[in-house]
Amino acid sequence: MNTIINRKTQFIHLGLIDYQQAWDYQASLFSKILDVKKINRDLPDEQQTLTENFLIFCEHPHVFTLGKSGNDANLNTPKEDLYTIHASYVHTNRGGDITYHGPGQIVGYPVIDLENFFTDIHQYMRLLEEAVIQTLKEFKITAGRIPGLTGVWLDPENETRARKICALGVKTSRWVTMHGFALNVNTDLTYFGHIVPCGITDKAVTSIEHELGRKQDIKAVEEILKRKIAEQFNMELV
Repeated sequence: MNTIINRKTQFIHLGLIDYQQAWDYQASLFSKILDVKKINRDLPDEQQTLTENFLIFCEHPHVFTLGKSGNDANLNTPKEDLYTIHASYVHTNRGGDITYHGPGQIVGYPVIDLENFFTDIHQYMRLLEEAVIQTLKEFKITAGRIPGLTGVWLDPENETRARKICALGVKTSRWVTMHGFALNVNTDLTYFGHIVPCGITDKAVTSIEHELGRKQDIKAVEEILKRKIAEQFNMELV
């Protein structure tokens, strides 16, 4: 465990960016942090370099992504036909099954050294969920969790009405994180019909726009979400 910590976190907005391009970018930051940690291991405390933390927000063009534990069978549309809906398909190294990213969705990639905050992956996932839950509360939307399922849900205790509004899937190595979450704001929900979202067959998907009946200012949602993440992790955004 590091004896010196850095809770400053650089916020980066990549705008609308290709999924693979964003993945390569966060992977480069991920490797950079791991390299510093590797060097620090052999140094006394006073010679160690602080590890950096990054919080990336972006949107992606239509893309379906499959986690390392996912099943190709959860893609309902043949891969060769995805061009007809202007979508691509990518196998990733995050946890979880299949999900969809597209315009109108806030995709968040925290690339942080958890040793600057706490060393508990379960707590990390729950705090990301809590930041989303608290963000939704600002829009008078009550959300929660379903035991055994990651993500943020509306009506989580109602088996027939429960619907997911935010998906999570992460990768960690030596307490450094990458990948993250996707919050549906003005998302075109018809794209979820091309997959079995997260491999869950009996639950629907929703968005803030769908719940409130009107398109949202995604920048306003981002500002609230960014603040809620900083509060949950006690991080200093720069």
